[in-house]
Amino acid sequence: MRMLKLAIQKNGRLSEQSLELLRTCGIRLSNGDRKLRAASTNFPLEVLFLRDDDIPQYVEQGVADIGILGKNEVLEKARKVEMLDQLGFAACRLSLAIPREESYAGPAYFNGKRVATSYPRILQRFFAEQQIEAEIEEIGGSVEIAPGIGLADGIFDIVSTGSTLLMNGLKEVETVLCSEAVLIATPGIASEPLALLEQLRFRIRAAQNAVIHKYILLNAPDTALEEICSLIPGMKSPTILPLAREGWSSIHSVVGEDVFWEVTGQLKRAGAEGILVVPIEKMIL
Repeated sequence: MRMLKLAIQKNGRLSEQSLELLRTCGIRLSNGDRKLRAASTNFPLEVLFLRDDDIPQYVEQGVADIGILGKNEVLEKARKVEMLDQLGFAACRLSLAIPREESYAGPAYFNGKRVATSYPRILQRFFAEQQIEAEIEEIGGSVEIAPGIGLADGIFDIVSTGSTLLMNGLKEVETVLCSEAVLIATPGIASEPLALLEQLRFRIRAAQNAVIHKYILLNAPDTALEEICSLIPGMKSPTILPLAREGWSSIHSVVGEDVFWEVTGQLKRAGAEGILVVPIEKMIL
């Protein structure tokens, strides 16, 4: 049986998070030492460990069927690949930054300026959309030092916390792209690996749904059941079980992580007691 071939970054935070996603999906790899490739022992999957900027080319050419990497790299390389899913981790943004002492009134600031970046395609598209004429200096690394050594007037680079900009006397002034890890695939992938890909995507969705939901259990007087059920409707409807104490029931449901605290306060006011919130390992809708 042909294995599904997945390319991921060979080291770094994105690599670790990609491997953690596979573990969450119940996929075990035989290679604990992180060589160039590893096979799963319980799913027909082979993992190739590559440089992140090489992954789009390998996927386009079918050397790897699929890949996990940042959306920013997919857009910058502009390879013919299919972007399937956003994976919800490795979030960052690509932003323009200038020296802290400079005043900034909008993108027109960059007219006639030099901007250093490792992402010239994305920046060029942005400048074209904004009708800005600027000189782009493409450099491979340490972009943040460019203004300090006189190479550029500003930079365009990945920003996570902003601490690197601060240390180099820069300030973020314009967010051009919000990025996160994405799953990409070879266009026109063959039927056999395509079937395996859909199995993998099914597992990924179950893992993602679990992350953004909590299982909630509580006790409530029967007189409050209608109000409480309206607050935590769950996937279809809550489960209600009678308690030994007459006039009381136990309610089990699922609540979204983003509204959890707001809903919990409303449940308390409605009369709920003994509220338990439990992580969900997998959630299949």
